[in-house]
Amino acid sequence: MPTKPHLGFLGLGAMGLPMATNLVRAGFPMTIWNRSVARTQELAAAGARVASSPSDAARDSEVILYSLAQAGIERVVFGEDGLLAGVRSGQLAIDLSTVHPETSHREAAAYATRGVEFLDAPVFGSVPEAQAAELHIVIGGSREAYSRALPVLETLSASTHHMGSTGNGATMGLIGSLAVCLQLQALGEGLVLAQKAGLDVAKVVHILGLPDFRSPLFTGMGAGIIRRDFSAVFSLDHLYKDANQILQLAQQLDAPVPGCAVVRETIKGAINGGWGHENASALIKALELQANVVVKEGHAIGDSRP
Repeated sequence: MPTKPHLGFLGLGAMGLPMATNLVRAGFPMTIWNRSVARTQELAAAGARVASSPSDAARDSEVILYSLAQAGIERVVFGEDGLLAGVRSGQLAIDLSTVHPETSHREAAAYATRGVEFLDAPVFGSVPEAQAAELHIVIGGSREAYSRALPVLETLSASTHHMGSTGNGATMGLIGSLAVCLQLQALGEGLVLAQKAGLDVAKVVHILGLPDFRSPLFTGMGAGIIRRDFSAVFSLDHLYKDANQILQLAQQLDAPVPGCAVVRETIKGAINGGWGHENASALIKALELQANVVVKEGHAIGDSRP
């Protein structure tokens, strides 16, 4: 059996920790780093080495993965004692974050000067999919680097998709986020309208699961909304950052995304209402305020038929 590569994993947030945990469980030797050392304890107990800095994490790793916010990438990759200060020729760096493709191009260029291959590889899915190793990963970079990364990425995912050259994975990541934004707006508007019309919103969510409308987002988040469960698996704050990046990319490419502009304003209203830390489905709260209703199971008049 071939020896598994030594991995570096940086960023043990809501998504990063379950991804890193699955890799350790699969037998990959690993060095970890996180800004909050407390988040490293579980993996350290499982045998991972805790690095003192990003550059330290890079030094003994063959493949380096990270899951970070945009600001985190600036610090962890490009900052003092960041990854670029510790990498060496022959390594592979994989950015699992959702970022603007310009960031991916900057990363690729900086790593290339040090002889390091790079993949932009944002993930589709949230915390439950990360925990179950059922993410879907879209990847930009060379075919050779993609093939090299597959044993690692397949450990995290239900599917991987090579999208072509550097930046294409990041672009696909934002297109996926655009689809999520539009679905959440449609779901929110539909449920608010149903509530105002006196429909049984539980039946509305059930009907939205029929073939003409079927989307796991409609049924899963719809059920959460009518239970008033906004526990974050992907926060409204994160969705807002994605919406801003989508609009920035569309502006640069002169591509029309009018729906995204509308959704961003809804998200902004919900964040200003104090719900940014809640699940992305909490954008409905901004629509509810405008309609002066609360979408909740059992609060509407409907027929008694099953």
